[in-house]
Amino acid sequence: MIVLDFSKEHRISLQKSRGIFRVLAGLLLMALTPLVLTACGSAEESAVQVTSIDKLCKARVGVQIGTTTEIAINDYLKDHDCPLAERYNNSPDAIAALNQGKLDAVVMDELPAKRFVADNPGLQLLDTPFKSKSYAAILPKGSEDLLYRINAIIDDINKAGIYDQLYDTYVAGTQNFHYTPTVTEGEDFVIATSPDFPPYEFYKDNRITGIEMEIAAIVADRLGMKLKIESMEFDSIINAVSSGKVQAGFSGFSKTAERARVINFTNDICTTRIMVIVPSAAVGAAADRSLKERFYENFIKEDRWQLLAKGLGVTIVISVFAALLGFMGGAVLATIRVLHHHTSRFAALSFLIRVYVNIIRGTPVMVQLLIIYYVIFAAVDIDKILVAIIAFGLNSMAYTTEIFRSGFMAIPRGQFEAGYALGLRPFTLIRRVIFPQALKNCLPALANEGVSLIKETSICGYIGLMDLTRGGVVIRNTTFEAFLPLLAVALIYLTIIGTLSAGVSRLERSMKKNDK
Repeated sequence: MIVLDFSKEHRISLQKSRGIFRVLAGLLLMALTPLVLTACGSAEESAVQVTSIDKLCKARVGVQIGTTTEIAINDYLKDHDCPLAERYNNSPDAIAALNQGKLDAVVMDELPAKRFVADNPGLQLLDTPFKSKSYAAILPKGSEDLLYRINAIIDDINKAGIYDQLYDTYVAGTQNFHYTPTVTEGEDFVIATSPDFPPYEFYKDNRITGIEMEIAAIVADRLGMKLKIESMEFDSIINAVSSGKVQAGFSGFSKTAERARVINFTNDICTTRIMVIVPSAAVGAAADRSLKERFYENFIKEDRWQLLAKGLGVTIVISVFAALLGFMGGAVLATIRVLHHHTSRFAALSFLIRVYVNIIRGTPVMVQLLIIYYVIFAAVDIDKILVAIIAFGLNSMAYTTEIFRSGFMAIPRGQFEAGYALGLRPFTLIRRVIFPQALKNCLPALANEGVSLIKETSICGYIGLMDLTRGGVVIRNTTFEAFLPLLAVALIYLTIIGTLSAGVSRLERSMKKNDK
């Protein structure tokens, strides 16, 4: 039985500790306050009111990474000896930064810009366009026959006025034209898109739709194939197309010489203009929505909560199987290295394991994921979830190997010698005697590795997987609400990791019952 001692001496000691903590917290707050005030002041001082194109030079400009708009605006800024634009993974992130006063202007294509302005009362478009450009779809090199067929379909779509009907449906709102595919079975026509460009491609009712998606459906139907859409980050689409992971990319691609070296462009689907979005004089005029309204907009409307639910399922599947691969593989690799240390056997294997561990620990997990998907499995039609399990499992295995090795090496050498004296074979000795003891010491570190693994799966969106984080990103990109989707994702991760930590703590207490 444990008795808590609350004697006078202990209370005084506790009060002193609390006093010291308060003093340290106060000093930390005093140190951080000037930094916060300086940051806020500098943000206000650096704000520039952009009223014309020539004002962009002195402004904080945002643009989506990997787009021809980024190339165009940065060329303009370089020609005028101005700082380059700030790059964002997607346009909604740039719009959110503009709404929060972190940017003075965002440069993007006209139709998405108009949609963003319509959904954000505090924003407006400059009257003068920055530049004009055209859109096309992309195909891999070596697919000239398919390119010829798709070009003929696109030309026919434009001649028949189908694009104009789609424009009037999605932009002008004067029509209600939607294409219904007739091919529902057979071979898939797999395309990649980044559904962050309304009205060309965006999420509605938990599915990807838009002008280009309708055109892709027509193309697939006339090819006699069934359309399958893969959602991924915009800057990953060209890699997915060039490596043959998908058959085409429909996401507002403009032709450049650099892109033409690795992919083929179709005929132009449409022509558009690059516009500049800036804060309007009506900033703050719109009434703030209540928390209930924001919650409905982010999670209830169009059943958007299902994006988080589906993403959570993918995250759990990848985490569980990758953890199993990492645990079992790490135990085996650590055993080989420890046996080499004690017996000088398995020298070649031990060397290869050491090289593998150094390579994995010395490179980012995102790079490993992309290499495995786009390089190692470039010519293999493999499920993306399996790719993610392999990538994260191999990454976790390297760290788990070193965790187990440290636990094995902490066991006194005498136990190894005693096992050998009793005639136990090396692997039997590790499995029966050393491993159970080492596992107790390794458990906290293994739990930390499991926690890291779960959080690392948040980069699955780069290969087109709808994991938990990607589900939150889709909601955020649809509603332009940063706080609630991010909070929901964070709370779900916190719940998963908290449950895992509680389970490991209980297991640790159970394993230590016999220590006394």
